[in-house]
Amino acid sequence: MINYPVATSFKNYLILERGLSKNSVEAYLNDLRKLFEYYDTLGKPFMPASITNHELFSFVSWMAELGMLPNTQSRVISGIKSFFGFLMLEDMIALDPSADLESPRMDRKLPDVINLTEINALANAIDASKPEGMRNKAIIEVLYGCGLRVTELVTLRISDLNMEHEYIRVTGKGNKERIIPIGETAVKYLEIYLNEVRVHQNIKKGNEDYIFLNRLGTRLSRISVFTFIKGLAAQTGLQKSISPHTFRHSFATHLIEGGADLRAVQEMLGHSSITTTEIYTHLDRDYLKGIITSYHPRT
Repeated sequence: MINYPVATSFKNYLILERGLSKNSVEAYLNDLRKLFEYYDTLGKPFMPASITNHELFSFVSWMAELGMLPNTQSRVISGIKSFFGFLMLEDMIALDPSADLESPRMDRKLPDVINLTEINALANAIDASKPEGMRNKAIIEVLYGCGLRVTELVTLRISDLNMEHEYIRVTGKGNKERIIPIGETAVKYLEIYLNEVRVHQNIKKGNEDYIFLNRLGTRLSRISVFTFIKGLAAQTGLQKSISPHTFRHSFATHLIEGGADLRAVQEMLGHSSITTTEIYTHLDRDYLKGIITSYHPRT
């Protein structure tokens, strides 16, 4: 690839002008290398000034024929567009042949969910006689009962709770606040944890208002939540790969399956766009299809 002086110029541009890291620069150069490989297969010299958009469309088709996944193709196309943007900036070409290139449409992966039986099995496997056990039980109930992101959970404060009226105030992405109802089960275990476990901890200065604390009396970390949930899944023999986010997905899915209004679910999840929430309607359709397949006499 160094045989192409334009590649070296592009590399210098990425390092000196855009200030990209070594790994990012290498990623861009790998994208460009794919284009060079394509021209090698054609037996044609790589001449940026004469490249047409038709040739780039053929390049994209070539990537697909090689079996590259859509997200890989999108990554390469993004790098190629940056390369031709650089050529335009340097007045090496008059027109950008990549201007009309579009990334392939990527299927939205439906998130994993766990059913109520599995959630109960996970919660019941926790040894609530231990201080961290009661804390973890409260975490499970709040994650599932409120659909929180793990960052929202670990930054939740006592001052965010309104137990009397059963709601919590959550600060989500972009520091946007939202109000979420909290159910009786989550309230029950939160109160036990706060009044019977947390109250006996030596809390480090600056952590007094955080709800979930570690043994050192400081705010619980995200990785700690991931670790204990992974361990819980292994302990119960759950075959699914789960994380704290699984409880958020399950919260949304079960609401949709129960007939909840999509905009209400959007509000509780803190999605800025309804299209993000709509993925759960696809889950609901799969659920309904499963019901038909299982119980309809003509299937």
